[in-house]
Amino acid sequence: MGKYFGTDGFRGEANVTLKSDHAFLIGRFLGWHYARNHENGQANIVIGKDTRLSSYMFESALAAGITSSGSNAYLMHVTTTPSVSYAVRTGDFDCGIMISASHNPYYDNGIKILNAEGRKIEANVEKMLEAYIDGIFGDIPRAQREKIGHIVDYAQGRNKYLGYLTSIPAHSFRGMKVGLDCANGASFAMAKGLFEILGAKTFVINATPTGVNINDHCGSTHPEELKKLVLEKSLDVGFAMDGDADRCIAIDEKGNEVNGDLIMYACGRYLMEKGELASDTIVTTVMSNLGLYKACEAAGMKTEQTQVGDKYVAENMNANGYSLGGEQSGHIIFSRYAATGDGLLTALMVMEAMLTRNAPLSYLTQPVKIYPQVLVNVRVKDKNKARENEKMKAAVAAVDEQLNGNGRILVRESGTEPLIRIMVEAETDELCRSLADSVAVVLKEEGLTADS
Repeated sequence: MGKYFGTDGFRGEANVTLKSDHAFLIGRFLGWHYARNHENGQANIVIGKDTRLSSYMFESALAAGITSSGSNAYLMHVTTTPSVSYAVRTGDFDCGIMISASHNPYYDNGIKILNAEGRKIEANVEKMLEAYIDGIFGDIPRAQREKIGHIVDYAQGRNKYLGYLTSIPAHSFRGMKVGLDCANGASFAMAKGLFEILGAKTFVINATPTGVNINDHCGSTHPEELKKLVLEKSLDVGFAMDGDADRCIAIDEKGNEVNGDLIMYACGRYLMEKGELASDTIVTTVMSNLGLYKACEAAGMKTEQTQVGDKYVAENMNANGYSLGGEQSGHIIFSRYAATGDGLLTALMVMEAMLTRNAPLSYLTQPVKIYPQVLVNVRVKDKNKARENEKMKAAVAAVDEQLNGNGRILVRESGTEPLIRIMVEAETDELCRSLADSVAVVLKEEGLTADS
């Protein structure tokens, strides 16, 4: 990770950590950098944003930076991250920018940059960009007169993306009742229309964004309201998006949460039976549950692990030609159809698995026996010092020894926040909580927590 860019772009509190000045400089650099590949000195960069109040401010700053460097900014307006990825890889664009802090609260925001293939930009470009932000890269000339770039309305990009999604399912969704939680985020104007075009009867919640209610007790991180909707309306399935709709959590017909691990299992079995699961392998992160690995092994599916972050899942998939991978959080990549995680696509693939096998979602996920898992987030002053603390390491080793193969502990840094995440899997919830807390208390005793 760099100084500003983590595993999911440059993220922080709007106008505190991530400022409009940063957005202008990012636009300036990208407009100049990609223009060098064109004889006319103009690059084409597409921008999308979620519904946060600050997203409009950052959109304007980015567009000003791009055009002041002589390149053109194409505005998709409020749209999803995967739609920007699709626009870049299928259109005449040099890179794409998504303004979103994903599942974070409204006062945070982020800038995600995608290369011409619709994937996260290369590390060397990030490094140069960070040097430019810090003023050590050198000056970039400003375009003048007729060389100043254009700002272009590109709302049609959303329609092209939706048209593409509707072409993917092999089945009509007619007769299916589907709940959709849009998290008051980027999918609010897209999800309902997509499922209705495919024939489903839809029940939509949290699709009235105000700029400050994105992810507010709703969406993929808070699916409680969707669970109630599924049960009250006797729906076949429910899908909850996050703020930029690059991830999806499902709710089965019984009201049970179906996280990314369970989705990967259900969709992996479906793809494997169709002969479309490359090397019969699913790519996961180290956060995936032990129950997923045991169920995959029993079903004849292989798994590979990466460190946490969809960026690393995508890199593994691209390097090895795998077709399915993702995170427990619901960030799932179907590489045959998309270059990044896509919540709406994930929902479509779950529907396809249900309709192909003519079975409810609860049946498709039944073979996975999930180990109890607890995740404790500890806000710290310095993530590096916390991670390297010897007493903390000793506490982790003690937990590992106590579990003795009947569970596991994983301690890692958050890629986007000043947090140490302590994850424990064990035979009971009580044991998980006790062991995770035993490590968290050491961080506090060592004076490493933000409130110590």
